[in-house]
Amino acid sequence: MNILDKIIAHKLKEVEERKSLYPIKLLEKSIYFNSSCVSLKKYLLRNDKLGIIAEFKRKSPSKGIINNYAPVERTSIGYMQAGASALSILTDSEFFGGKSEDLTTARKFNYCPILRKDFIIDEYQIIEAKSIGADAILLLANVLNAKQVKQFSKFAHSLGLEVLLEVREKEELKSICDNVDVLGVNNRNLKDFTVSVKQSFTLANFIPKGLVKISESGIGSIKAIRDLKKAGFNGFLIGETFMAHSRPELACAEFIKNIKA
Repeated sequence: MNILDKIIAHKLKEVEERKSLYPIKLLEKSIYFNSSCVSLKKYLLRNDKLGIIAEFKRKSPSKGIINNYAPVERTSIGYMQAGASALSILTDSEFFGGKSEDLTTARKFNYCPILRKDFIIDEYQIIEAKSIGADAILLLANVLNAKQVKQFSKFAHSLGLEVLLEVREKEELKSICDNVDVLGVNNRNLKDFTVSVKQSFTLANFIPKGLVKISESGIGSIKAIRDLKKAGFNGFLIGETFMAHSRPELACAEFIKNIKA
């Protein structure tokens, strides 16, 4: 089994367990469940922002522990004060060291779009995302088939959530449907976790015009941001570049400052 297969196998068991521990009726009683969401798509298109989606991630299957000490509250507030357009919060525990409470904490202290970064395989997780304060969910085209993407994205919209569809290969672009708000090209191969920003440039010309698109993973230089903008990308999801520092929010502030300069 490759890394992605292991993650999905574990996720199937995890979701069934969470369903028994936190029934849907309980999730629907959350203070966030009926609240309005902040639009990720609109924030990525704002002229006063650079399109940076700053990610909070403690560890990864390829790197191990990245930063186990940065507090969610200080880091997320710092990201937004630095000028990030949105937050991405990893909620997978087994492989990325995250938890639902991380997103809820970020929600409590920030008015901005928050993406729930996880491996969604069941509608239950979409209800869960709404209940913990997320504004958008991630759907993976290499995990879900086109029918599931359509079903899940439609369901997400019914709850007021936006959808970021992540692709890596040209063939996966066939999963794009009307309820996809943002398209992300993952520069990381989730099967072996190798990274190459070239993947975004490879797919750029095949993405339907008018669709808001972002590049994800492996972005660590101003040149990469400049080149990706020229290729038509509206946003850039950055995690390890910031989280590898003891104060991720300061690394984010310095990065955005340098881009503006």
